[in-house]
Amino acid sequence: MKNRFWLSLFLLGWLISTEKLPAQRGVYIDPQARSVEIPFEYRNNFIILHLLVNGQLPLSFILDTGAGHTILTKKEVAQLLRLPFERSFKVMGSDLTRPLQAHLARGIRLDFPGLASAPQEDVLVLEEDFFQFESFTGIPIHGILTANLFSRYLFKINYDKRTITLYNRQFFSDKILKGYQELPIELFRDKPYLYTRLELNHQDTLTVKLLLDTGAGIPLLLFSDTHPLLQPPSNAIPSGIGIGLGGDLQGFMGRTPSLQLGGYTQYQIITAFQTLDSVADWSSTNHRNGLAGNELLGRFTLIFDYYNEKLYLKPAKRFRTDFRFDRSGITVFASFGKSNQPNYYVQQVLPNSPAQKAGIQKGDQIIRIGRTPAHLWSLSGINRRLQSNKRTVVRLRLLRGKEYLNIRLTLEDLL
Repeated sequence: MKNRFWLSLFLLGWLISTEKLPAQRGVYIDPQARSVEIPFEYRNNFIILHLLVNGQLPLSFILDTGAGHTILTKKEVAQLLRLPFERSFKVMGSDLTRPLQAHLARGIRLDFPGLASAPQEDVLVLEEDFFQFESFTGIPIHGILTANLFSRYLFKINYDKRTITLYNRQFFSDKILKGYQELPIELFRDKPYLYTRLELNHQDTLTVKLLLDTGAGIPLLLFSDTHPLLQPPSNAIPSGIGIGLGGDLQGFMGRTPSLQLGGYTQYQIITAFQTLDSVADWSSTNHRNGLAGNELLGRFTLIFDYYNEKLYLKPAKRFRTDFRFDRSGITVFASFGKSNQPNYYVQQVLPNSPAQKAGIQKGDQIIRIGRTPAHLWSLSGINRRLQSNKRTVVRLRLLRGKEYLNIRLTLEDLL
């Protein structure tokens, strides 16, 4: 399913919950500048920022409001940069199945050249890259960047323009907030939480607490054992909904009839349902009921004010766009060889889906989509193709072992 790999970032968000680390120091902009605008790349519903580390190496990070610290997942990059490790320690991944070795590097400089600079950051370096973020973004990724890096300023995420704007508080004017609605948020361990109302089963409504998580590519996730009403609907699909250290994490995919963000309502939201005890205990998640990810947040332009614990939002271009679910029944991930060109493979096949009926199997390599070689597609483009209208025919050429297969896939509504 599209973006079900969100959970790798979720795990990293809670990775260091048992270890007290120094606080982030954050970026600075020119004190005379009213604002600066930092461009980002948007891939498969993830915000990717390109920056310079220690003035030497350009790297790519996923911006994650659900992470308390900046994390470098590629130890070989740390070695190339000769980053000094102050200390090493073991931390437990939040699926509680496997301890991870991590290292703390301090005093690291992060630059958005000519725009902003963080001169003294603490960065967590993983001994081994368990998460392989590039597999679900389709481009090389070196780690995650905590949004708390920008908390000195009000910062705007504009999904339409693909920019993050930092506003100097000294010059900030209420005129900037014209057309925005103000909502209170709660900051806990440098992560933003919001109370909102859900309509469930077209009759019950419930106030829930959600983490606002730009490190999640899905619209909405609900922990089904945090309230009796938060159960998967009767037509929900059993599915792998993420990847943990121990392998695939199972749950259900369904739809939530409606969700309110202030005075704005979104309808028929694609929702992942999972039992919390397969991830972490409720107290460690700040007693939240789930999270809202980029596929929901990206329907708004957002301004965060961490200092005053406020969120300002207004509808973006995609505000009235329907939430579309994959219509093929396959999950695709990317793998990169020495040529740095992506190869695409089938990660999962849903039972009774068009993909299973067509004979597609886990591990099949996608060689061609229609008449176009697969490596010329982006992962986002492939997912959009697999979300096309029902009864659309998608022709795939696959490689299974040494055998080439030509598949005619007729898309169907799954949710």
